[in-house]
Order: sequence, then structure tokens, then C-alpha cells
Amino acid sequence: MADRRAVLAPGRGYDTRGPLFVYLGEALRRLGFDVHEVTWQRLDELRLDAAPDWVAAQLAPVLDDGVDLLVGKSLGSFATPLAAERGIPAVWLTPLLHDPHVRDPLSRTTSPFLLAGGTADPSWDGEVARRLSPHVVEVADADHSLMVPGPLAGSAEALGRLCTAVEEFARTTGGAATVSGR
Repeated sequence: MADRRAVLAPGRGYDTRGPLFVYLGEALRRLGFDVHEVTWQRLDELRLDAAPDWVAAQLAPVLDDGVDLLVGKSLGSFATPLAAERGIPAVWLTPLLHDPHVRDPLSRTTSPFLLAGGTADPSWDGEVARRLSPHVVEVADADHSLMVPGPLAGSAEALGRLCTAVEEFARTTGGAATVSGR
């Protein structure tokens, strides 16, 4: 049985079956994490202006069961306030850094977090990311799915770099202590 728990919070159009989550989930399992994959409920009812509260309402009960590492992509990055409040180390994939509901909690959190994004993603701001965290993976020319143009091997190489960075982050910071809401 795993001694640490990771929660994967997907994006709006990128669920936990996408390559980023498949490979990161496997990397975390190999590091001894039990991996819980969130499936958004009633995604068709999501209004973007209500996204922060909507994400919090769905993730808070999952986090109440205790979590050592939170991995969120895009829409899932609206969980930054929960991670900050609860002291949960996190990995934010293509976080919505242009949105203050995401960016502001990152500037206040005391728990370590890794940010990953691509320079062709309008949601990404590498300068802001490097100001917020020493743990940054920036992929040149990558889009919001962290895919790069050209031969697929370039995207696979970027995914490999990201997995290596997350493995190192999880070994050194993620899961240092179980955080529980109970």
C-alpha cells in the first residue's frame, strides 16, 4: 500500500486520460504515491466566472481525505487557494497565471510548488512563473497541452523533461507530510 497520496485535478478539455496525467500518474505511483484521479462532475454547467468556487466545491472533499501532492492542470489550477490554505505541495500544469484567482494564492503560499507551461500558451507567463517559484519547467513553443509543433518526438521529449522534473520535485518536496482536513 502506498504511503503517500497524490490528487490529479484535470483541465476543462484535458482529463486525466491525457498523456501528461498518464505519465505523471505513473511516475508518482513508482515513487510510492496512491494516485487519485478527479473527474469533474457537471462540467457542462461550469460558468467561467464561477470556476474558482466550482473547482473548490469539487476538490475540497477529495482533499479532506488527506493529500501529500496536488497536481492540477489549467482549470484545476483554480485549486491554488486550497493548496495554499492547506499547505499542500503542488504541481501546476499550464496554470492560468493571467487570472488573479490562480496567481495571487501562489504568491502567498508557503508550500513548494512546480509550475509548467509552454511559451506558445497564452495562459503562460514565464517571467511571472520564475518570480513565483524556483521550480519551473518552461517548454519552448509548447501550447496549452504542452505539445510542440513538428515531429511528435519533440513533444515526447518535453513530456519526458516534465516527468523528470516532477519526479525530482516529488522526491524532495512533495509528500513530506500528510495534510489532512480531518
